[in-house]
Amino acid sequence: MAKLKLISWNVNGIRAQQKKGFVEWLTKTSPDILCVQETKAHIEQLNNELINPDGYKSFWSSGEKKGYSGVATFTKKEPKKIESGLGVKKCDSEGRILITDYDDFILFNIYFPNGQRDQERLNYKMGFYDEFLKYIDDLKEKGKKIIVCGDVNTAHKEIDLARPKENINTSGFLPIERKWMDKLVEHGYIDTFREFNKDSGHYTYWDQITRARERNVGWRIDYFFISPNLRKNLKSAFIMSDVMGSDHCPLGIEIEL
Repeated sequence: MAKLKLISWNVNGIRAQQKKGFVEWLTKTSPDILCVQETKAHIEQLNNELINPDGYKSFWSSGEKKGYSGVATFTKKEPKKIESGLGVKKCDSEGRILITDYDDFILFNIYFPNGQRDQERLNYKMGFYDEFLKYIDDLKEKGKKIIVCGDVNTAHKEIDLARPKENINTSGFLPIERKWMDKLVEHGYIDTFREFNKDSGHYTYWDQITRARERNVGWRIDYFFISPNLRKNLKSAFIMSDVMGSDHCPLGIEIEL
């Protein structure tokens, strides 16, 4: 059996991140697969160092709107199939989804929508959630092994943010959003970090304007979820809160297959 290390990171702009040493960090950290969100770039805007880092193939999905959204997956392991959407136009037009199908599992790299702008955007977010769950449930029913990672843009429980009471009416911690997270877990998907760590104070996002990271006033809105048939393969889950450069930090899992 081989152990695989998977990392996910909302980089908040891949070109800005490259200037801060992203490729060197990738080489040093050496995950088998790295999923990044909020790339804010189209592939034609990037140089070869970023598209083809040593030892990796990269796959990109960009939105119709430039400088917005976008995801990329860097992988040492060759996928047998790559898709950039759920087959639902309203979900697929913003470059939020990359699905890499390996022999042992199907990996979803997702940048879920933010609902803070207005009610229309919150409705879009909830619709995206529902379409996504329907899609992975169909695969789960067929016995597929599923890994989901990315910026979910919702803190699930009170333990997952520093100031729950102050944010009860804020998108990212609304009852309707948290109820969907409950549903995801009820459908059998496992929050990998909570398999190993039940403590408070572990976050993946901090507001930059208020310098919240210095005070660790954060939110855990980035996740790795796995289908129940991968539970026995899960060896560790971690948050890399010491890695700077974005308003999010990386997180990861190790699985043995």
